[in-house]
Amino acid sequence: MSLKIRLSRGGAKKRPYYRIVIADSRSPRDGRFIERIGSYNPMVPQDHPERLILDTERAKHWLSVGATPSDRVSRFLAAADLMPARFIPKQTKKNLPGQKAQERQQAAEEAKKAAEEEAAAAAAAPAEEAPAEEAAAEAAPAEEAKAE
Repeated sequence: MSLKIRLSRGGAKKRPYYRIVIADSRSPRDGRFIERIGSYNPMVPQDHPERLILDTERAKHWLSVGATPSDRVSRFLAAADLMPARFIPKQTKKNLPGQKAQERQQAAEEAKKAAEEEAAAAAAAPAEEAPAEEAAAEAAPAEEAKAE
């Protein structure tokens, strides 16, 4: 039997209240559970002491027995220093943009880099080309005079 430490939803409509429970992974979310080890009330401010109530001794016991916490509960346990924080990637395969959108984004980044390089080259070039431009400007009237 695989055990999960997960949230079980309670409360009224649009007023959630969660119990942190130990349950068989096959049982429904709000269904049968083995033990209740805490509660989570997302409706109160973050610094409120009743937002998260957790029996750390029982949580340690169930972790040692092999219960696996859900993502949200693992964050709670990591905040309580009962387990290391798990790395959860921000972008998974499901929420990545499509191939064409990625190609457009890459092309936009390349164009932006090219524009930055041109701007940097243009900023450096006028200082070097200023005497050459002045010489060309002086030579142009002389050439016009010869042509007449």
